[in-house]
Amino acid sequence: MTRWILLSLIALLPALAMAHERDAANDHTIWRKDIAAFEAADRAQPPAPGAVLFIGSSSIRFWTTLASDFPEVRTINRGFGGSEINDATYFADRIVAPYRPSAIVMYAGDNDIAAGDSPGFVLKEFQDFVRKARAATPGVPIAFIAIKPSMAREALLPQIRVANAKIRDWAATQKGVTYLDVLTPMLGEDGQPQPKWFRDDGLHMNRSGYELWIGIVKPWVDAHGR
Repeated sequence: MTRWILLSLIALLPALAMAHERDAANDHTIWRKDIAAFEAADRAQPPAPGAVLFIGSSSIRFWTTLASDFPEVRTINRGFGGSEINDATYFADRIVAPYRPSAIVMYAGDNDIAAGDSPGFVLKEFQDFVRKARAATPGVPIAFIAIKPSMAREALLPQIRVANAKIRDWAATQKGVTYLDVLTPMLGEDGQPQPKWFRDDGLHMNRSGYELWIGIVKPWVDAHGR
């Protein structure tokens, strides 16, 4: 009997892990002030429809030079630091749908992996975001910037590689969904993160990091924005 109970518990572990991920994905209250601030800014100066929407976590929030980095298109920055993919999905009715964007660039997933989400769950969350965004703007082109290899999260690099590969492979099967590989060029010859792209905290990028990203992201943005 004891052996049967033990085997039953082992069989339940994957389901329990997924349940934990789902529970963790449901707490969005901490971002309400950030979202309200975005809405206040929109009321003060309503963005024109058709801009390229940059959305995601702190790597987007700190990208304060979007207008000058992508001068050929109009841009909107809706990054809120510390957020996960499912946060963007949850608030999509408020910070995606109203803009009717011509294209969307997402960077997220970094915090998801750090919080313990599996690579498979990260893929699911991105798929959910794509569905939610396209429910409001059918067929909108969406680019996913690969989860970056930061110094501060070097121990998570194996999971980051798997999550990126899953999103890359899924995007290749979808119309208008693109994976932008910043992971590979940010790694050194030894396959490890390089400090030259990061601030002193080893997590957030410096200007050199953003310049590398611009070279990868700009061709896609110029081709899909208007």
